[in-house]
Amino acid sequence: MDLLAHMRVFRRVVERASFSKAAEDLRQSTAAISKQVRQLEERLGSLLIIRTTRRMSLSETGRAYFAECCRLLDELDALERSTATGGGEVAGRLRVNAPLSFGLKVLSPVLAQFMARYPQLTVELTLDDHLLDVVAEGFDVSLRIRATLVNSTLIARRLGEVEQIICAAPSYLAARGTPLCVEDLRQHDLLAYRLADHPGSWHLDGPEGAISIELPARFSVDNSLMLSDMLLAGVGIGALPSFVARPALERGELTQVLPEHKLARRSIFALYPSSRHLQQKVRVFVDFLAAALREA
Repeated sequence: MDLLAHMRVFRRVVERASFSKAAEDLRQSTAAISKQVRQLEERLGSLLIIRTTRRMSLSETGRAYFAECCRLLDELDALERSTATGGGEVAGRLRVNAPLSFGLKVLSPVLAQFMARYPQLTVELTLDDHLLDVVAEGFDVSLRIRATLVNSTLIARRLGEVEQIICAAPSYLAARGTPLCVEDLRQHDLLAYRLADHPGSWHLDGPEGAISIELPARFSVDNSLMLSDMLLAGVGIGALPSFVARPALERGELTQVLPEHKLARRSIFALYPSSRHLQQKVRVFVDFLAAALREA
């Protein structure tokens, strides 16, 4: 059997989530596609795709094998292209994962420029605030905004910092009063970002030193854009990343609360598997984004 051909078939089946759609793309019969996946499973001695009458899903082995298939096939394609062009062309598919709010507010203004610079590169961007498994999902780069990183086999490059700003709508503060000290926050409706490093508390650094306060939230959400909408609507007080908060503060739609008390800054990290660190497409993307963040 042609192992690489069978791997490409398996990859297309998973990407299309359908044997019949993969067959259409590859201009083969559904029976032929199914046979090749079955032959691949027999060669590996493992079930890759769980088939039922209504749907298909990947087994745990299938998820890991799919990620490695994508990596190997992409590297092979990139090698062929670089050899054909003398190594000077950045081409292939770049799979990027980033938080939704960061993607819309920070990546959107600069991504078109990146793609214009590298016209032979295809970008597949997945926006998700949850921490995804970079290796299992087959991403080349994952952008994360965290105060610290857990120990990982991933390579991490720090691209910049994001300030966390406590703020509220002027209408809320007019109705409920403006907190003058940290303890005053206990008398207010607080909104929380559920995926924060410490979602149930704020750790502040102020004139009197470090202060930690437990803050039961009236409302919590796993997306900072939704949190921003609730703050703009006057629902309560919350903390937003600076790239979300600054425009609303400058327009007067939000007011900074307790400005002398600072939440810990969070770093923007580019994470990628060690197998990706020498890939030119990864290097140029991370370099481009680092430069764009410095300018911003």
